[in-house]
Amino acid sequence: MAAAVSLLVEDQFLCPICLDVFTDPVTVPCGHNFCKACITEHWDLNVQSRCPMCKEHFDRRPVLRVNPFISEIAAHFRQSVQKNASGNSCSSEEQHAKPGEVLCDICTETKATALKSCLVCLASYCESHLEPHQRIAGLKRHKLIDPVENLEGMICENHDRPLELFCKTDQTCVCQFCAESSHRLHHIVPLIDEYEEKKAELGKTEAEVQQMIQERRLKIAQIRQAVLLSKQDADKETEHSVQVFTALMQSVQRNLSELIETIDKKHKTTENQAEGFIKELEEEISELITRRSELEQLSRTEDRLHMLQSFPSLSPAPPTKDWTEVSVHSSYHGTVMSSVAQLAETLSREMKIFNLKRVQQFAVDVTLDLETAYSCLFLSDDGKQVRRGDKKLKLPDSPKRFSTSCVLGKQSFSSGGFYYEVQVEGKTDWVLGVAKESVNRKNSFIPVSPPTGYWTVRLKNGNQYEACAIPAIHIPLMSKPQKVGVFVDFEMGLVSFYDVDTAALMYSFTGCNFTEKLYPYLDPRHGNDGKNTSPLILCSINQIN
Repeated sequence: MAAAVSLLVEDQFLCPICLDVFTDPVTVPCGHNFCKACITEHWDLNVQSRCPMCKEHFDRRPVLRVNPFISEIAAHFRQSVQKNASGNSCSSEEQHAKPGEVLCDICTETKATALKSCLVCLASYCESHLEPHQRIAGLKRHKLIDPVENLEGMICENHDRPLELFCKTDQTCVCQFCAESSHRLHHIVPLIDEYEEKKAELGKTEAEVQQMIQERRLKIAQIRQAVLLSKQDADKETEHSVQVFTALMQSVQRNLSELIETIDKKHKTTENQAEGFIKELEEEISELITRRSELEQLSRTEDRLHMLQSFPSLSPAPPTKDWTEVSVHSSYHGTVMSSVAQLAETLSREMKIFNLKRVQQFAVDVTLDLETAYSCLFLSDDGKQVRRGDKKLKLPDSPKRFSTSCVLGKQSFSSGGFYYEVQVEGKTDWVLGVAKESVNRKNSFIPVSPPTGYWTVRLKNGNQYEACAIPAIHIPLMSKPQKVGVFVDFEMGLVSFYDVDTAALMYSFTGCNFTEKLYPYLDPRHGNDGKNTSPLILCSINQIN
């Protein structure tokens, strides 16, 4: 028997399913042999009863009986293999499967990690059990793929063939028979090509998602930073507001105390006046009572001679005062109204100071940009002053330079708020404000107004203040500003101008739409026959409460 076994080919004793030497071999009607357990499990997992080798279909599941002859030969062959090729079995030193990895379907004791899966056998094999597929000619033709679970899902249900193609028209996996029949006119590509394409798309999508994650994490950081800055601003604003309102309440309390004291003084004066009148009236009453007593005595006398002699001295009335128009008045209405008016004036002044101090918190250090200055303008060495000269300077004509009498600051601003002050003392004409970066700098006929990118106010003819708009807007002022503050709030779309000495708001442009950088804008204007030669001076704001 041993000699006969040695003459047989090795793959004749291997089960096509488990690729191991037969155990309880059975023969199906088509003539192919399998381990009884292997073929039974195979048919249990598949609805139809087919031969795994030739795909012959059986109407009913065949009755399986062990083939004694093949079983005996297989047993001798197993013994021979164990002696000569003990390395073909899975050793205890093989690597065990890790969580998430596909396990070998053939290993019986310790399951090793599968190296490949076979679409023909519908089984996954470790390195040891994969060896026959790499050596035996019939098994080499089987389709091997990277190990996967649920191999049945990779077989076409209609044709029992591997799903090796992809129909782009129907977006589904198909086998070769599907591609040649129901999908014949469709766009068919190899499964591997579609896989690589989709994998590339997934990689791109993954990168996009990762980018979105990073952007949102950055946005979270920005929002948290904004909340932190908001808290700092809120604390600062609260502290400043408490100071201002405490001062206002103290002013109100002081005015109330003064009003009460004034009313009390007026009442005391009225009371003293009334007491004087009462005393005087009481004295006259006493004198009149005495006179009345004398008159009564005289009227009762029977001495005719005495009465006639005494009558002349009693005829004149005693010295009395005409009290008809005398009265005591006490009016406090004027006092209260005057005090309220004074309080309102104080509160208005305090509110103006409060508003000015609030915007002064956004003060920035501005210096003038010589590269933008009109050729007739003279700038100080520190870039803080500008005046109009009579002659043009020899300056390079850069794209930034204006062809009209103005200059921009070096610093630009594009968010939040900023504030700067300019001394205008001694001037009869000037223009101040802000300009956007893209304004036309070479056309002297373009009006300086919001539609062209300027938000400014001006003084002309020594006493006429206007907001530069179309048409110009007259600004009525109670006093002539010696120092002008310019404040910009990007978020509010606001440009405001202040008389710094009186803290009065001169004018505000509202509803502005700022879409680019803004620069401080100064125009000292022409000399006006020597009356307007004083420079415009950028001021330093040393202390901001």
